[in-house]
Amino acid sequence: MEWETVIGLEIHAQLATKSKIFSGAPTAFGAEPNTQACAIDLGFPGVLPVLNKEAVRMAIKFGLGIGATLSKKSVFARKNYFYPDLPKGYQISQYELPVVGKGHLDITLEDGSSKRINITRAHLEEDAGKSLHEDFVGQSGIDLNRAGTPLLEIVSEPDMRSAKEAVLYLKAVHSLVRYLEICDGNMQEGSFRCDANVSVRPKGQTQLGTRAELKNINSFRFVERAINYEIERQIALIENGGQVAQETRLYDPNKNETRSMRSKEEANDYRYFPDPDLLPLVLSDAMIEEIQRELPELPHQKRVRFMDQHGLSAYDADVLVNSRATAAYFETVIKESGAPAKLVANWMMGELFAALNKSNLDITQNPITTTQFARLLARMNDNTISGKIAKTVFEALWNNEGDVDHIIEKQGLKQVTDVAAIETLIDKILADHPQQLADYRAGKEKLFGFFVGQAMKASGGKMNPQQLNDMLKKKLNG
Repeated sequence: MEWETVIGLEIHAQLATKSKIFSGAPTAFGAEPNTQACAIDLGFPGVLPVLNKEAVRMAIKFGLGIGATLSKKSVFARKNYFYPDLPKGYQISQYELPVVGKGHLDITLEDGSSKRINITRAHLEEDAGKSLHEDFVGQSGIDLNRAGTPLLEIVSEPDMRSAKEAVLYLKAVHSLVRYLEICDGNMQEGSFRCDANVSVRPKGQTQLGTRAELKNINSFRFVERAINYEIERQIALIENGGQVAQETRLYDPNKNETRSMRSKEEANDYRYFPDPDLLPLVLSDAMIEEIQRELPELPHQKRVRFMDQHGLSAYDADVLVNSRATAAYFETVIKESGAPAKLVANWMMGELFAALNKSNLDITQNPITTTQFARLLARMNDNTISGKIAKTVFEALWNNEGDVDHIIEKQGLKQVTDVAAIETLIDKILADHPQQLADYRAGKEKLFGFFVGQAMKASGGKMNPQQLNDMLKKKLNG
């Protein structure tokens, strides 16, 4: 039997506010346990929540970014359940009336085609605390620093049909929230994480299968591995006569497997009801219009512009618009260097990204300024140095050995472009290798590479490749 996979994602983006969603307590990562939770976060008797306006503005930004319907009036609800790291005994969230309604994001598939992923809703809510197990024998510790941290939960339709599609969509949301500067996207710190709802059904069937929810996965690689494992598990279970249980499962990256955590609750298990301490959230047209004017150029808009304005391929544009900082670096280098966009793109995605990845650095931590990178490409573009020599200069720049022109001068790397000097060198090489010259002229044209290599070796790699090739061909052909 052929099977079809159905996947929907629930993404939790921690909003980049300085204080919590209903209190003035700080949200900085890495503080000592229980030092960033105030009486409101702890649910002490008599305290009242006050909504953080900046969190609302960030939710509106996201809604506008996905072309969503914004609810002029939304309501906060209490989601009731017991867990040790939930001090109030309920989580303040939005249920029936979320602030962001239906929207969408388009993803580019591996074959270059586009697919639309519909987004059901995005709602504001507070995070819970965290249970700590590693440092306690036979006990668990509770850290309530995260309690009350503002989250935007982004719920997709079950529109994805493979783990790869799910990761592409997750990356698109990740890119968007960073462009909008509403979330830092740090998956290691838990600022951006997702739950994946996975089910399978016979191909051609319209009815959805029973889904399992894979909880709190915090890396793109683990999302893909967890979903693929779960697909295989469900298919094997059904084909062996079993039934998929509707449950919440955890992914263990060390064993590359999912395991049952608890049965999946239905909405009515949480006994949602409107929070009596919070008034309905009402958005004005003026507020929405003001935020709309503040929106930056979004990733999908920048991608189209990069292809139209700079002549980039869809793949190159996708890579370069992935982060706002990368796109800005690219355009600044083009402006400062005067080099072709394709040359800039190739060097960024080649030498620069390789060096950043090797050192585990982000583009914002790049030791090579746009000015120096632009000067390097300008010297290639004006034939001062060859592409091969440029790699030597790049390495020196990375190691902070001075600016481009200083490095070229100090190491004697300037390319030989003098016609007379090149001609003299070619004549000497042809005279030193009469047999190879005779063989070439007898039809062994592959020997052309031999002569190029000899010339480059003799010049220390400083010959202008195009000039060398053109002049060498003329000389070899008599």
